[in-house]
This record gives sequence, structure tokens and C-alpha cells, in this order.
Amino acid sequence: MDKIQSIILHLDWGLLIFACLTIGLAPFAPPHLFEKLQMLAKGDLKKWIDWFDLFMHGTPWILLLIKGVLHFKKM
Repeated sequence: MDKIQSIILHLDWGLLIFACLTIGLAPFAPPHLFEKLQMLAKGDLKKWIDWFDLFMHGTPWILLLIKGVLHFKKM
């Protein structure tokens, strides 16, 4: 677990923010992530492509959140 935390802490803030603003929000109207989260809440994520989209568009946000928590936890 320490190895994973170390890798996440060494990720560049700018790169993560850039990934969130591009991959995380693409396409911009409406963002796929919001659409997929709504589908998840309704139980409509049935196709593999929907799960892949949720993973692809959600990963930058999850990494940014984890990095933020680890960063402020270290302070």
C-alpha cells in the first residue's frame, strides 16, 4: 500500500488537473462522467463500454482526490 501511495504522491498536480479538465470532463456538453454516474445511480450501466467510459472519465478525478487526501494527511 505504501508503494501505491508513493506513486500517487509523486504524480504532478498540474498533470492531474489537466487530465481532470480534459479526459475527466470530455465531451464537455454534457460530460460523460456525469451521464455515467447518473446511469450508475439508476442501475443502467449494463454495457461494457459504459463501465469503460465511467472508468476512463472517472480515474483522473479519483487520483486527484486521493492525492489531495494523502497530501493534506501528510501535512
